[in-house]
Amino acid sequence: MDAAPMDSSDPRPNHVAPQHGPDRGPRPLPLFLEMLARETDGAPERRSAALAGLRAYQNAQRPAPPPPLPVARRIGRTTLYQAGTGEPPLLFVPSLINPSSILDLDEERSLVRWAAAQGHAAHLLDWGYPDADERDLDVGGHVERYLLPTIAGFERPPVLVGYCLGGTMAIAAAVRAQVAGLVTIAAPWRFSGYGADARAVMAELWAAAKPACKRLGSVPTEVLQAGFWRLDPARTVAKYEAFGRVASGSAEAARFVRLEDWANAGAPLTYAAGRQLFERFVGVDEPGMGDWRVAGGVVAPDRLGCPVLEIVSTNDRIVPAATAAHLADRRELATGHVGMVVGGAREQLRRAIADWLDECITSATR
Repeated sequence: MDAAPMDSSDPRPNHVAPQHGPDRGPRPLPLFLEMLARETDGAPERRSAALAGLRAYQNAQRPAPPPPLPVARRIGRTTLYQAGTGEPPLLFVPSLINPSSILDLDEERSLVRWAAAQGHAAHLLDWGYPDADERDLDVGGHVERYLLPTIAGFERPPVLVGYCLGGTMAIAAAVRAQVAGLVTIAAPWRFSGYGADARAVMAELWAAAKPACKRLGSVPTEVLQAGFWRLDPARTVAKYEAFGRVASGSAEAARFVRLEDWANAGAPLTYAAGRQLFERFVGVDEPGMGDWRVAGGVVAPDRLGCPVLEIVSTNDRIVPAATAAHLADRRELATGHVGMVVGGAREQLRRAIADWLDECITSATR
């Protein structure tokens, strides 16, 4: 076993706690309602439909979370979960933004449980809730304090599978640690690929939020959610319009509710991580320019000494394909940022990972 001892007394911090009525989101609700009004201006039928969908979401019965995964070990505030056994071990690295449960959303759509069913010891890292004394811990600091020690705890080097910002962090870790391979899924690296308009919007958002975040010592989820909404407001409102037409209590409704609860949840970022993300990553593109330093050195993807696979989506509005790191082996999927992991096209992602593992990793150990 690569991450013993196991502990079944798992409080599942990476899953979303039940809430009630308007407390369920979307968060921040006033900003969502302002966006809804703006996007449906002059279209009263659409506005009514979107508000009906909002009410249906807030009042829907919440599906139960999947059975908890065993806890392999803990480092500080982080928790490492494990599903299955087998070689090579996989370490799934989620984003610091939103809960890690996107990779273990339910038994049908769990990428972690799928990997375990394929014969791997599949591990999921949950970042937990920042400690009060961690306000100065930036994104790279999370790699140094938590991700690198987690990797070092494996008996055999794992394959890192990083999603979104977790993929960015996994690249840094793979440059600094011995790993068997690296898969990035919708991971931003060249932040200039967002384009001038989107980066200006994010800069404006951060300028407004920074003073309060500095006083708090953290960046609440609501600030980040507002940024995501600004990237694609029309789609955000349209999905609530559509949900108002979904049958209450149906499997489709349960899938929507579970996913939206995930999107509206999550621990805050430390202040330093949020500042680095907005100012140094989005603002001046430190990773893409080759200026991001982690664990004493510059992180350069061309220094990766392991097999790599980069999976990007051509339809991703959250992490556009233009922001990818351009790793040696690249697969493109025509699906959305979240849909590629838990949506109807998730089999394409799973097939790409499975084929690459079989070709580049598993076959090398036979």
